[in-house]
Amino acid sequence: MTIRPFSPNDTDACARIFMAAYNQMPWNYRWEHDKAVKYLTEYAGAQNFTGLVAEDNGVVCGAMFGHIKTWWTNDQLFIDELFVDGTKQGRGIGKQIMAHCEAICKEKGIEMITLMTNKLMPAYEFYITNDYSKVDQYVFMFKEL
Repeated sequence: MTIRPFSPNDTDACARIFMAAYNQMPWNYRWEHDKAVKYLTEYAGAQNFTGLVAEDNGVVCGAMFGHIKTWWTNDQLFIDELFVDGTKQGRGIGKQIMAHCEAICKEKGIEMITLMTNKLMPAYEFYITNDYSKVDQYVFMFKEL
């Protein structure tokens, strides 16, 4: 397993993995390839983008898309997306991506990694077992139009 920086050449492979991960149980989303490419390209094109991909025998099998945010104490990394090929989940790939991400953050003096996840989905337990803490005082809000 190799973890390396994301390259724009990885976009198509990441879009396929993203779709494979989220278009299945328990999410059951309906991502189409063009929209997945556009979605990930928007993240990759953002200022302060940070991305990693996991390769297994030269084939991309997972990725992390995030961005560095300025905070009054020190910079933080906000993870926008973390996904692993659905057929390879549960093999420690996500954990390896996160460990690599943490090492990079420590090297760069980034003080904290933040993210948002759904507590009713398996990702919630993944983050809890990887020593992330939930913060009760923050609430994700939305309004459908």
